[in-house]
Amino acid sequence: MWSGNWKSILLRLKSEINQPHRNQVVSESVHGAELAKKYLSNCNVCVEENKGCKCEFKDEVLKIAVNDTKDGSEHRVNANSSFAHSVINMVGMLIGLGQLSTPYALENGGWASAFLLVGLGIACAYTSHLLGKCLKDKASSRNYSDIGNHAFGTKGRLIATTFVYLEIFMALVSYTISLSDNLTTVFAAAHFKFHCIHLSTSQILTVIAVLVALPSLWLRDLSSISFLSSGGIFMSFLIFTTVALTAVSGAVKATHSIPFLNLQNIPAISGLYIFSFAGHIVFPDIYKSMKDPSQFTKVSIVSFGIVTALYTSLAFMGASMFGSEVNSQITLSMPPHLIFTKIALWATVLTPMTKYALEFAPIAMQLEHSLPYNMSSRMRMLIRGSIGSLLLIVILGLALSVPYFQYVLGLTGSLVSIAISIIFPCAFYIKIHWLQISKPALVLNVILIIFGCVSGAFGTISSSKSLFRSIQKGPSPRGNKA
Repeated sequence: MWSGNWKSILLRLKSEINQPHRNQVVSESVHGAELAKKYLSNCNVCVEENKGCKCEFKDEVLKIAVNDTKDGSEHRVNANSSFAHSVINMVGMLIGLGQLSTPYALENGGWASAFLLVGLGIACAYTSHLLGKCLKDKASSRNYSDIGNHAFGTKGRLIATTFVYLEIFMALVSYTISLSDNLTTVFAAAHFKFHCIHLSTSQILTVIAVLVALPSLWLRDLSSISFLSSGGIFMSFLIFTTVALTAVSGAVKATHSIPFLNLQNIPAISGLYIFSFAGHIVFPDIYKSMKDPSQFTKVSIVSFGIVTALYTSLAFMGASMFGSEVNSQITLSMPPHLIFTKIALWATVLTPMTKYALEFAPIAMQLEHSLPYNMSSRMRMLIRGSIGSLLLIVILGLALSVPYFQYVLGLTGSLVSIAISIIFPCAFYIKIHWLQISKPALVLNVILIIFGCVSGAFGTISSSKSLFRSIQKGPSPRGNKA
């Protein structure tokens, strides 16, 4: 779900070494991987051991530190992302797990719910613009939590950081459920049975896949993690392409009619829709990486326009191809004998495996900065890797216990993503610009906050009820259609 600029992350890490009690949330990135590799390979030891820096960019870091002391803002000498590069970063970050469920959401909500999908895309583009305005107002803000701190002080930072970590955790549970569902289809003929282990074949396959991905949590080289990000983005675009080719090739006829509106399902599907646009926690990184941050609003408009168009087209393609039989993950509805299906399934399986290290990176970095400075790098790695492994095992356990993709994803969207993507940015903007905000802008932001709260509350209740009912009934095969 997330992409930023590794050089800004590097500088932020340096800042956090000097300010150990500040909460920083660091995002994944594609852009700047080689730059990070060049610098971090030389600087890891001196940062972790708290030694005097002997790296080749020591003067540059000192220069930034001096500038921070003078005006409280980060020197922008390293911001080198063009408009096009920033759009690619933002689109690549937004396209992800949410696209799998858009056909299911459209079929269950009716074709009129596409207006909700488009409306949420416009609203999220607007709140992205608001975050850019907040960052412009206080240049020393480096991430989402900093904006919360600027608006509401320590409580604002705490709430923002809590929601960021909660979204990461719940998203990883959803990714693991998706991994399990698609693995079962990929290895449909496989059958494992161990007398000492009471697990189904799909559960055993999921455990094996997670164990394969587990070593990535021990990675400290940020350039390696960035490589995983590139793979995840490629897989996401590959999934969309294979579904589109299935429709265009005529392998599956798009002959099913889509109902006009199922009003009773709107609260549940709103969570699926909003999760598809979740990504605001890393927009500050994209903003900070831009050569010309005044174009950030245009970047947001273009990026959300592209993503909304892709989601809408995918939703109508999937719903018209499979109708009421469409699965909560479109890849599970595709005919298994098609080459497009095999590619899509493998892409969906590999995507979660590239995400674990990326999503855990912010938590791992914050954990490292809370450790004593005189601790050896080996011990730091041991603690970081052990806690990451334990967290992944907990996520695996939850995913196997609650294998209901659409309800967990909808709950994540309604409970967490709508707050991060709509409610908080509007609240931050009103608080920070209270003396300058116009009445129309104030009314618009208050309306969005009310809409976010009402939609989030109804969506959370609906998804929770469906989740509890499904738990009582037990799992249904192939990823839950209903």
